[in-house]
Amino acid sequence: MTSAIILAGGLGTRLRSAVPDLPKPMAPIAGRPFLAYQLDYWIGQGVDRFVLSVGYRHEAIVGYFGASYRSVGLEYSVEQEPLGTGGGLLLALDQLDSPQPFLLLNGDTYFEVDLAALTQWHQQKGSEWTFALFRCSQAGRYMGMTVDDDARVTQLQSGTGQPGRLANGGVYLVSPDAARGSRWTAGDKLSLEDDLVPALFEGGRRLYGLECAGAFIDIGIPEDYRRAPSLLAA
Repeated sequence: MTSAIILAGGLGTRLRSAVPDLPKPMAPIAGRPFLAYQLDYWIGQGVDRFVLSVGYRHEAIVGYFGASYRSVGLEYSVEQEPLGTGGGLLLALDQLDSPQPFLLLNGDTYFEVDLAALTQWHQQKGSEWTFALFRCSQAGRYMGMTVDDDARVTQLQSGTGQPGRLANGGVYLVSPDAARGSRWTAGDKLSLEDDLVPALFEGGRRLYGLECAGAFIDIGIPEDYRRAPSLLAA
């Protein structure tokens, strides 16, 4: 069984002008929620269990998808108050009971990553947290990442990614012990990129990156949301 946690609990404030009444993952793309395209892709890659970390307007997500989608089980980890992406992950982890690596996905990002290749890379490197990376075309929007010749992460640059440089694409393969092995516990408020990942990096955890050339879009701002149909519904 391959499990995935989707971080779908954000407030979506930057997208509010274009999608005022829905959580970001429910933003309509050619008549279907963005989350449906994400689920379609990862089911096609072999994921057969999803835990959706939800918060803001979570009733819209639960009401639309229910307990399964395309015969694949969906479970929900509900934040009663905003916990941030890192806090949402730690809360959702309580619903995973396997020591096997799990897929972690940003709920507002669509990134075509070959799961088999990512899994092989994770195993080959003895990685505890593997990042799917892409070549950034915008300065300052994504976490820039530097890797050495063995692909181990040697530098994190939160919010300072430069055009042409490798950046975090919001798709991760994570060993559960690494995600749990921090100073935070379920219920704490924290950011994935600004708190949890830097703490793991500074603690000497084995973090690796794999550059992936697949299609990428982040619908977090209206400009990219408006061009999403040309990629997802083509």
